[in-house]
Amino acid sequence: MTIRFYLLISLFSVITSVATQTAIAQSEQTMKERWREMNRSKATALEEFQDLKFGLFIHWGLYAIPGGIWEGKKMEEMGSPSVAEWIQLVAKISRKQYAKLADEFNPSTFDANAIAKMAKDAGMKYIVITAKHHDGFALFKSKASPFNVVDASPFNRDIIAEFNQACRKFGLRFGVYYSHNIDWADGADAQYKETKTMNDREGKRTDAFGANLWDPSPNSFQSYLDNKSVPQVKELLYQFKDIRYIWFDMPGLMKPEQSFRFYKTVYDINPKIVISERIGNQMGDYAIPGDNKIPTEKDQYAIPWETVGTFNNSWGYKSYDQDWKSKEELLYWLLEIVSKGGNYMLNIGPRADGSVPEMVINNLQSIGKWLQVNQEAIYGTRPWRINHEGPAEYKITDTEQREKEGFTLQISPTDFWFTQKNGSVYAIALKTSSHSNILIKAFSKEIRTIQKVEILGFGKVAFAQKIDGLEVTLPLSIINLPNGYTLKVSFKREPE
Repeated sequence: MTIRFYLLISLFSVITSVATQTAIAQSEQTMKERWREMNRSKATALEEFQDLKFGLFIHWGLYAIPGGIWEGKKMEEMGSPSVAEWIQLVAKISRKQYAKLADEFNPSTFDANAIAKMAKDAGMKYIVITAKHHDGFALFKSKASPFNVVDASPFNRDIIAEFNQACRKFGLRFGVYYSHNIDWADGADAQYKETKTMNDREGKRTDAFGANLWDPSPNSFQSYLDNKSVPQVKELLYQFKDIRYIWFDMPGLMKPEQSFRFYKTVYDINPKIVISERIGNQMGDYAIPGDNKIPTEKDQYAIPWETVGTFNNSWGYKSYDQDWKSKEELLYWLLEIVSKGGNYMLNIGPRADGSVPEMVINNLQSIGKWLQVNQEAIYGTRPWRINHEGPAEYKITDTEQREKEGFTLQISPTDFWFTQKNGSVYAIALKTSSHSNILIKAFSKEIRTIQKVEILGFGKVAFAQKIDGLEVTLPLSIINLPNGYTLKVSFKREPE
């Protein structure tokens, strides 16, 4: 009897476990199907997003005050990562001590209109700003948490509201970054212990990266979701109806049902908003190859994608980081990304007083001047059969690689990047030749017959399509341009 009883109990446990796992799998499948339906409805919004190509990312918050230095130590002396907005984690600053920074946050020179105009003049089409980063401090008035710029700082102004209005004024699309999983002020341990217990049973490793394990808030992660994170997302959407993009971040410990909850929350309020893949669990609308990563030609994305990149080596303001990307390097990044079909969202980290570093302003002005002439080859384009011809090949995988290895850009007159739009193909050069004749091998006679060649901002030019490529005679005025030129190549219509 006893053995039979235990056998029955064991069998019942197995059956119950199998039934439970089956129910969970069915529930996740249903959830994924519902997500696909919502995602498919955003086809037009995603197509418009792909057309924009160039945007401004802004990381700004309390971390701008220390600027990468805490108690006399630089980030690199304290640990990793060395990006300034992570200083609370790296220096293991308590929640109470870090919150005191809000008493000092009073950016007297902040001007949302000036930053939006800077982005507009640079040729950027959208702005995404950190409404709440991992430190939990919100840059908008929030009923869900008093730890926000209006209630907790002497500045007493809603920064997100001012950026929303500035984007409307200058015709820029508006988006917000929101750290939904990681919140060092109120997000407990980001459910790390709970996740680790589950993973340990299955022999899986649990990554604690980003979780507050040095001074977690005493509430549960679930209460954080219910009382702060989800309510703040709703506040943003109801208050700022111009929001077009939400850039969720750091989803490493998110469960599928939690990612789905955020996606559906956004969809139910505004079904046209597109969401970054970092909402987690493959429930984003567009892909992010990686921070400061230029995808290779082998990388394939079935959905729209966007590379985010820093101006120096930090997202938030880092007082001693003067390793600024030059205008030439930034143009290289833009062309590499756009020619492969992506968007480039370039980040700035304003100082604690709200001002933008001068090198950022100057280089963005230069990019804007270049785009005034060459914009036709950038906005609304799609990849051609190849993205690049020439010797300039650089593999850039992440923020740390460029910081450690440095970057020396060498562009030759034989380097061309290609895009296409409305039946024309654009060949973009960042450096002019010292002589008038150039050859572009990608336009050999093996492809369609070329009817006309123009230089953007100049007009038609003489050309000859030969076996080994397209030969173009450049006018003398083009040879002297500092940042190259763009050829617009039009083809003869194929007989039907």
